[in-house]
Amino acid sequence: MHSAADQGYTRSADTYVRGRPDYPAGIVPWLTDVLGLVESTTVVDLGAGTGKFTRYLQQTGARVIAVEPVAAMRSELAAYAPGATILEGTAVSLALEDESVDAVVCAQAFHWFAVPEALNEIHRVLRPGGRLGLVWNRRDTGYDWVRQLDDIVNVYEGDTPRFHTGQWRNVFPHPGFGSLQETRFSHGHTGTIDDVIINRSLSTSFIAALPATQRAQVKARILELIDRTPTLKNHGQVTFPYETLAYCIERQ
Repeated sequence: MHSAADQGYTRSADTYVRGRPDYPAGIVPWLTDVLGLVESTTVVDLGAGTGKFTRYLQQTGARVIAVEPVAAMRSELAAYAPGATILEGTAVSLALEDESVDAVVCAQAFHWFAVPEALNEIHRVLRPGGRLGLVWNRRDTGYDWVRQLDDIVNVYEGDTPRFHTGQWRNVFPHPGFGSLQETRFSHGHTGTIDDVIINRSLSTSFIAALPATQRAQVKARILELIDRTPTLKNHGQVTFPYETLAYCIERQ
């Protein structure tokens, strides 16, 4: 596991719950219509985190197995998504039988383990014709303040795997899977500035892993950005604009 994920998510599990956005209403129909999740199916939420996406999987009626390596995240997950089967594990070591599940979904997670060994393991546990779903919320940098916020945060990313770099695509094509089918949704995360901007930024893995003094510096820069942005300053609630990208890949 990358140190940013291990240290950052261990420290920031509670902040992650408050700061991370939910998903657009259209994601549940996508799960049922595109990934084929219904009551008779079993789906793995791989890299389930605190269960933000697990609840959407549960809405399909499918049996949900949530796999998460970070203990602090699993503690939040148990409270956030009751009814899911929770397992400790990683993308390259799943405690599941061969060809035992109908779908595997990675929400905000695949970039952490985008290596051939992980796809081989996912292929092993999927039934023939099963589907892999990859989902990410991406900040809409078409808004100037969102772009400036990214500039504040991204300077610390180092070698941390990120969706925006596109490096996760390097594992495709894979002989066990078909082509990627992309669907896009627009949505916004509405809430207090503390949650949707500050906690969201501080819950970023490599920010949460910083020493306390540096995290305080990041927070101070974010507060300065809020103070000089008229659409944010003195507003009790704001809407953070996102685009959700969802990919379906069928197991061959």
